[in-house]
Amino acid sequence: MYAIRSTYYDPTPYEALLRIEREARKAPYRPMVFICSPYAGDIERNIRKAQGYCRFAVSRNCIPIAPHLLFPQFMDDDDEQMRNLGLYFGMVLMSKCSEVWVFGRKITKGMSIEIEKAKQRSIPIRYFNERCEEVQCK
Repeated sequence: MYAIRSTYYDPTPYEALLRIEREARKAPYRPMVFICSPYAGDIERNIRKAQGYCRFAVSRNCIPIAPHLLFPQFMDDDDEQMRNLGLYFGMVLMSKCSEVWVFGRKITKGMSIEIEKAKQRSIPIRYFNERCEEVQCK
């Protein structure tokens, strides 16, 4: 037997997407910011802190980009090749961001790579302490 395919027009998904697009156009501009904070070391604690930094960025009407929260979910940070690929992916995402926000006093090796790339690309860098208070860079 052959299945009969329905080819009638269903406006529901189209209308839903159209409504979402209309609402998005009304919303204020939200710049993307790259979240630069420690991952290595106490990973569970650093993940919780990075999540808090992302919440802080959202509270400041920004869209946080935190590759160290995304890529370790499916890439092995202990595998040097995978880690380097994850850093590369992060650099690609950074190029789409309007600023880099660096959190905490400790600058890890991965963070220093990200900071240096931001400087090379002339992406503005802002520094924050662990309480999300902006500080001046030394």
